[in-house]
Amino acid sequence: MDIITQLQEQVNTIAGLAFNTFGTLQRDAPPVRLSPNYPEPPANPSSAAEDAASLAEQPKLISAALVNVAKQFDLLVVSLPLAEGGEEAQLKRIAELQAENDVVGQELRKQLEAADKELKQVQELLRQAIENCLNLKKPD
Repeated sequence: MDIITQLQEQVNTIAGLAFNTFGTLQRDAPPVRLSPNYPEPPANPSSAAEDAASLAEQPKLISAALVNVAKQFDLLVVSLPLAEGGEEAQLKRIAELQAENDVVGQELRKQLEAADKELKQVQELLRQAIENCLNLKKPD
């Protein structure tokens, strides 16, 4: 797998961790009374001691996972090859690649035109064959 794909996977992992973090915070947040006009929110029936322990542990676990992914991302960024020769060399290489792309594109267009021409010939031959078959059929 190339470095760019690995970087994309790490970004997706970071996004997933962020999504799960917000979901966990939303799910595990204790109920809060928004206004004195509203009734007191119902208490959670599960054991409060277990919830407090797991709530205290979750941020540590999520933070550790996020730090690990960020470190892996940084290692991948550092392993990216440096641009050789500066901006001028990069622009020259881009121009070369664009020229090569144009040549290949023209060749593909020629092949497509040839294929279209051949398709029309085959369609015409098929039409003629069908017409011949229909003309040979005797009326009932």
